[in-house]
Amino acid sequence: MVTSSFLISFVSVFALAQTSPSRRDLVLHERREVVPNGFVHTGPASPNTLLSLRMALVYNNLPGLEEALYAVSTPGSTLYGQHLTKEEVEVFVAPMSETTEAVQEFLAANKIKATTISPAGDWLSFSIPVSQANDLFDAAFTVFTHEETGTQAIRTLAYSIPSSLKGKIDLIHPTIAFPVLHGPPLSVFVPRPISNRTASVTPSPGAVPASCNTEITPACLEGLYGIPLSATATGSRIGVSGFGGFPSLSDLKAFLTFFRPDLPPNTGFGTQGGGTVPPVGINGNLEIQYTVGIAGGIPVTYISDGSNNADPVEALIDIVNILLSEVSPPQVLSTDFGLNEPDITASIANSLCNAYMQLGARGVSLIFASGDGGVAGEQSQTCTTFIPTFPSGCPFVTSVGATTGITETSASFSSGGFSNIFTRPSFQSSAVNSYLTALGSTNSGKFNRTGRGFPDISAQGENYVIVDGGASGLVDGTECSTPVTSSIIALLNAELLAAGKPVAGFLNPFIYANPGAFNDITTGNNPGCNTNGFPATTGWDPVTGLGTPNFPKLKAAFGL
Repeated sequence: MVTSSFLISFVSVFALAQTSPSRRDLVLHERREVVPNGFVHTGPASPNTLLSLRMALVYNNLPGLEEALYAVSTPGSTLYGQHLTKEEVEVFVAPMSETTEAVQEFLAANKIKATTISPAGDWLSFSIPVSQANDLFDAAFTVFTHEETGTQAIRTLAYSIPSSLKGKIDLIHPTIAFPVLHGPPLSVFVPRPISNRTASVTPSPGAVPASCNTEITPACLEGLYGIPLSATATGSRIGVSGFGGFPSLSDLKAFLTFFRPDLPPNTGFGTQGGGTVPPVGINGNLEIQYTVGIAGGIPVTYISDGSNNADPVEALIDIVNILLSEVSPPQVLSTDFGLNEPDITASIANSLCNAYMQLGARGVSLIFASGDGGVAGEQSQTCTTFIPTFPSGCPFVTSVGATTGITETSASFSSGGFSNIFTRPSFQSSAVNSYLTALGSTNSGKFNRTGRGFPDISAQGENYVIVDGGASGLVDGTECSTPVTSSIIALLNAELLAAGKPVAGFLNPFIYANPGAFNDITTGNNPGCNTNGFPATTGWDPVTGLGTPNFPKLKAAFGL
């Protein structure tokens, strides 16, 4: 195995050897000190291998966009609910003309034809051979192999850009960010013929069937959270990010027939996205069955990242750009996928977070799963300090943790903590500071006390009954709580629209201004990294956030 120190030396020597007088105006743009755990250096990449690269350009007015977002999203603001249009957002985002001209001049001078892949022109894509990439960006693109899976990736540990483009180019990807490879799922789906299950109880808000102690179905969720059985108006829509295989229509029909007999069994969903259609997957079935099955007639669109995207970062970029390209995107986007913050670069995290800010300013509620590894991150792993997850650490998304039991307590796997990239936003300062004061010195040195705290809220996350391959079985995880929470927001949007009010949009300022609209979860913890993790307690905590949704109280908080 090649050690990290040797590899950095190798890259430095290689880059030095490649330096030529014509490239002395280059300045280091990004570098990483070590190779990620699990990857080893295999050898130099073939100079003729074609690299597909993406370049992000700097926004022309990022502070202005953030100010506009909070103006339309903060209760009490004179502009609350007056969400921006696509064109109004793009005024803040489109790179300055001198930025675009300088970058295009650089690309043209090197015979590179780039394609714009975002509506505001802030993302470009192009393909060049390894030899040219090494030369243009003073890089050493190398083949790295993931020892456990055998997955190979061509990456560099550092790259530079022309000094004249400093402040114009935000990042180039994939360069120093390595592929994110997940371990096994939290729970294994055990098929069971659906006919062997007890006949479904017709959902009824406020009534919780006794069977919910061992199995969660739509009837349980509607009873626990007071969720209405159907939408009161048209206009509300929900999108589901597709990261877990494609959902099956036949499995959805069986699910609705058995668990939502009050809905038409042929209720379907729309599809959107690039790439080839991926195979049917358990997560795809879970997401669709608990959006269509909870959202009660609200149109659902499954937005597939496409099987062409082996890189989840590119999938996240593609999905957000799909929505940004639409004049009227779905008002809610549910995503049950996330990454560990250390697995991505701060520049990519910030770039994606800023794209989510664009959608939030346009009135889209972005709901993300917090993760299933407790304080150990997206999934349980060996660690000495707590591992925050992304996008949950981004302040412009709503992070959802998990609970369990009819008398709700926190699920032990519910990821939560504090970002090492994003600072604490003002909307949660009071709630988080109160928690940290009560926490005292517990877990001192294991987390960033000044970071953005997550999750924001939570919902049931264990023993969900789904149908997969014609059989039913149980699944766990924040991938369960996320589509349910998203469906609740979509149902609230339907009632807001029916009352002539704007949709909820970016939720977090509203959530922290209305903690009484949630069922506070005060017991449990999220162990990991050889600790008990964080304890749940009264008020906000980094296990269940402010608690689980209470639909009648949420309606009241929205003035319905």
